[in-house]
Amino acid sequence: MEAYENARMIFLFGNGGSAALASHLACDLGKGTVNGSGKRFRVLSLTDNVPLMTAWANDVHYEDIFAQQLENYLRPGDVAFAISGSGNSPNVIRGLEAARRLGAQTLALTGFDGGRAKPLADLCLVVPSDSMQLIEDAHLCATHAIFLAIRQRMMQTNGD
Repeated sequence: MEAYENARMIFLFGNGGSAALASHLACDLGKGTVNGSGKRFRVLSLTDNVPLMTAWANDVHYEDIFAQQLENYLRPGDVAFAISGSGNSPNVIRGLEAARRLGAQTLALTGFDGGRAKPLADLCLVVPSDSMQLIEDAHLCATHAIFLAIRQRMMQTNGD
């Protein structure tokens, strides 16, 4: 909500199923919160520009596909929201490191014990499971709960 209220960007990123969830949450926040007030969420999934991701992967390193995009787009005060079932994906870790260095607020959804992502996040939700399928299911539930809470708060703020 703070990002919305201050017109900050939210950047979402992850691998595999977490990449799909980053896209899903960007869609929920980008469209599902439009309420006629004229003010909209500024949200982007870094997993959606495949040509840019593959260019960075090919020309630099796959581990840098999110960090390099954040170097292009992120401004201090923006939000970097990482999703990683293991909490140890090298490209997600480098993305979080870049986000912290660039002055972003960092959020993470992880599983297992939080992995290397946990200490890099200002706020980290850890699903304490070693089953990737259960972790991914819980992450979907968590992102839907976040979306619904934000939408409800927006409706209350706008008097709906």
